[in-house]
Amino acid sequence: MKVFVTGATGFIGASLVRELLREGYAVRALARTGSDRRNLHGLDIEICEGDLCHRESLEKGLKGCDLLFHAAADYRLWTRKPAAMYEINVGGTRNILEAALKRRVSKVVYTSSVGTLGNPGNGTPGNETTQVSLADMAGHYKKSKFLAEREAESFIKRGLPLIIVNPSTPVGPLDIKPTPTGKIIVDFLNRRMPAYLDTGLNIIDVEDCARGHILAARHGRIGGKYILGSENLTLKQIFAMLEKLTGLPAPRVRLPYTPILLAAYANEAIAKITGKEPLIPLAGVQMAKKFMFFDSSKAIKELGLPQRPAMEALRKAVNWFRSHGYAP
Repeated sequence: MKVFVTGATGFIGASLVRELLREGYAVRALARTGSDRRNLHGLDIEICEGDLCHRESLEKGLKGCDLLFHAAADYRLWTRKPAAMYEINVGGTRNILEAALKRRVSKVVYTSSVGTLGNPGNGTPGNETTQVSLADMAGHYKKSKFLAEREAESFIKRGLPLIIVNPSTPVGPLDIKPTPTGKIIVDFLNRRMPAYLDTGLNIIDVEDCARGHILAARHGRIGGKYILGSENLTLKQIFAMLEKLTGLPAPRVRLPYTPILLAAYANEAIAKITGKEPLIPLAGVQMAKKFMFFDSSKAIKELGLPQRPAMEALRKAVNWFRSHGYAP
């Protein structure tokens, strides 16, 4: 079976491509001209040059493909040009799904985010049905992904056989940018993490997350939504695990939320003037106000989502970052 993968050069997408190849799928990957393709080096795949903003290239890429994994997104906590992020995340999703509908693709798995889901924020895990609205979204990334998920749902109503997966916080190899979570690990390894906020994340091994996409294509219900997550951990617990793995001391100082929020607003104002990424992204601080804990039981029960320990995922991430020069 031939599959088309968007976002294949990125973190989740590159792991997904490797899982697909292990399963014997023929993979065609979308890549922008001049994009960083290190994550695809040496893989036996077909590269299709194109862009989510150009529907013709998407229709060309989907020709002859039975299955689409749309994992591409502009994932940043700050951007100087928010309109460009919406164009990729919302408009690009609309374009690729229109192309899939035209090509009569047999199934689509759309990669959303737990950031689009409802979450009580007090440590009680959210799930696929927790109430949420656009007003609950902090920052342009979450807002754009929320709107993109609504686009995906509209295509289900139009007859596209689509399944939505909502990854939590993947951790592991191939995080080349790195992602905001990967940057936390890199900063820890480089002794640039003197303190922490009282918040929490749901950690999943990126390879389990990739596996969850394939399981969703095989066993997921059309129109269904599945959280791809594993362990709910406080940031303090994550740093304690990193300390155990590396021997480096975890930060002991817990920062109060309000002064950091004010500092983030100040950083954001400076960034608008200079055009440089703020040291403290406002969206990141706003997200940290809630414990981003989620319940993955639906994906475990219906898909058979694997649940490797967070410690193992963190170990793989640490080893990968160190072996690729991100930290000593």
